[in-house]
Amino acid sequence: MKTTLITLRILFIFTTALASWLVCLSIKEWDPYQWLAIVIGLLIGSLVVLVDILLKGFSLRGLSALTFGFFTGSLIAFMVSASPLLDEGDPQMIYLVRLGLFVICSYLGAVVALRGKDEFNLVIPYVRFVPHDVDVPLVVLDTSALIDGRIVRVCEAQFITAALIIPQFVIEDLHTIADSRDQARQSKGRRGLESLNALRKIPSLDLRIQESEVGKKQSSDEKLIFIAQSMKAKLLTTDFNLAKLAQFHGVVWLNLNGLSKALHPDVVTGERLTVDLIKEGREEGQAVGYLTDGSMVVVQDAHTYVGKKIEVEINSVVPSSGGKIVFCRMVSPVGRDAVAS
Repeated sequence: MKTTLITLRILFIFTTALASWLVCLSIKEWDPYQWLAIVIGLLIGSLVVLVDILLKGFSLRGLSALTFGFFTGSLIAFMVSASPLLDEGDPQMIYLVRLGLFVICSYLGAVVALRGKDEFNLVIPYVRFVPHDVDVPLVVLDTSALIDGRIVRVCEAQFITAALIIPQFVIEDLHTIADSRDQARQSKGRRGLESLNALRKIPSLDLRIQESEVGKKQSSDEKLIFIAQSMKAKLLTTDFNLAKLAQFHGVVWLNLNGLSKALHPDVVTGERLTVDLIKEGREEGQAVGYLTDGSMVVVQDAHTYVGKKIEVEINSVVPSSGGKIVFCRMVSPVGRDAVAS
């Protein structure tokens, strides 16, 4: 892309030089100034390319805001200059006043519009974040959801029918984390990028990269909430603080942890399970294991089987602050442990 752009700019400069030379040839009086015409063409082409480089960070959103502000300022200047206040007086002075009004109002309109370009979608619908497919529900993803990775499996199972929106700055944040010198952060960043690539490979998924410019001075959380509000989208995140902030601003939060817990079947008294015992319990003879949803399983008279897999029968289920605690009795060891016993 960069090489192509450089080539295009060079071709443009030489084209302007050639055009200037051809114009000089078409006018007989200018024949002695052919080299000067070529130099002028090169300078004009270089000036245009310089303007192009200076406008590198100027987005279509900014251009729309600038155009609207300039138009509004010009309209105000026209309305003021057309009023009876300027009907009488020196014509030259009236002309200068009108010119001054036009310049001042146009400038102020453009500046105000540029400063408020992040909220510009409220003024002009055609630069809104909202895409043409307004009937399609939208879900905005943040870095924590991509690093978590479970969204990939949810999408592969086709539980997500909404279009997933990933802002460009989220991808940039993942790249920054992946380039970190800290090994743990680097691993998280790479896992997030792997999740992004996995989502791109799901054929049934409507994945969209949101490249619209958002206020650079805003934090990532503020940008995500602003985009979700503008697009009337839901926010999928595992960041609890961001989720609460989103709820405060009226943005619906999709909780992956809540979904994960909801999909795990409830266990009932009398049901038999297979559990890996990983440590001894608080009480004498107890051993502790965990279900796939993270619930603690306490098995009576099984401390000698720590580090092994056993079959248990549920005696009772007690709610706790972390979910639930399942109390069981051992039925029999499983696999090699059963043979050894």
